[in-house]
Amino acid sequence: MSGFGDGIGTVIEGGLLSRAVEPGAGEASGHAGSHVTCANCGTEFTGHFCPNCGQKAHIHRSLAAIGHDIMHGVLHLDGKLWETLPLLTFKPGDLTRRYIAGERAKFVSPMSMFLFTVFAMFAVFQMVGIGTPSDLSNDLFGADKDDPFRSQVIEQINTLEKERLALPAQSPRRTEIDNQLKGLNYVLTKAGSDGSGSDSSVSMTTGIDWLDKGLIAKWKKNPSLMLYKLQSNGYKFSWLLIPLSIPFVWLMFAWRRQYKAYDHAVFVTYSLSFMSLLFIVMSILSTVPGGGAWAALLFLFGVPLHLYKQLRHAYGLSRFSAFWRLCVLLFFSMQIVLTLFLLIVGALGAF
Repeated sequence: MSGFGDGIGTVIEGGLLSRAVEPGAGEASGHAGSHVTCANCGTEFTGHFCPNCGQKAHIHRSLAAIGHDIMHGVLHLDGKLWETLPLLTFKPGDLTRRYIAGERAKFVSPMSMFLFTVFAMFAVFQMVGIGTPSDLSNDLFGADKDDPFRSQVIEQINTLEKERLALPAQSPRRTEIDNQLKGLNYVLTKAGSDGSGSDSSVSMTTGIDWLDKGLIAKWKKNPSLMLYKLQSNGYKFSWLLIPLSIPFVWLMFAWRRQYKAYDHAVFVTYSLSFMSLLFIVMSILSTVPGGGAWAALLFLFGVPLHLYKQLRHAYGLSRFSAFWRLCVLLFFSMQIVLTLFLLIVGALGAF
């Protein structure tokens, strides 16, 4: 129940954030056309909204209207959402092209859609029990401290590593320490393979003082807490995926001057919004017996197919042009953008 309650709260939080960045244009409903006097500023006008202050022409005074305002404010369940979702799912290129061309009042804006879908995705994760493990050993990256021999070797390794970090880069003592560390780590590995302890390496240092004493030290000390921070920061800083992705999309169209950075930002943001929706469907499918395989198939075929259709129709590409750009974009997304995002979010959790 706690996960379900947290999930509902996360959906509401995402809805309010997305509502805050969503323009109010295009939300007019019935009661149109009559000549009215604005109850707020006294301006006489005809239409849905006052041209002077923007207040709605039709003023509700009912409990049903309050319920509508709550649903509208949190989830903006209006014509804009139902116009946007089908196109985002089945015709993403058409949605991207039309929004860039200026048809914006009828569609949910890319950033608003992104915020809502990302928060909804993490909310569903909480509801279905997808999260970070909380029972990891605090010594996950270290050695078995119950073994006195291993503890003694580890202590000696740590002492030598601290000494090495304090030495100048050209010091001959560094070479001596490196040789000693190789020997001690070999002894530690042999001890692990003989059943006297873990065979995982404990020498996880980079030579960068702030990194070794900050991020790596905290991951070694409490991996469960760091995984929790990674998940928590994951949706708080999910917007970082947008600026990280835009340069790679721009590179694929660098010689086509008709496309601007704004066009690529709309493309990326709508694409990430769909990916969040896809993960929502996958996480729900995974709760059904045998649904895990269907969820995997949906990911394997849904992601490239959606990107291909969005690339081809948003930029007016041929099949071949869309295909090779799809391959490049998938490589950049999986190998570079995702890695950079995880490194940034992981580093943020250490401070």
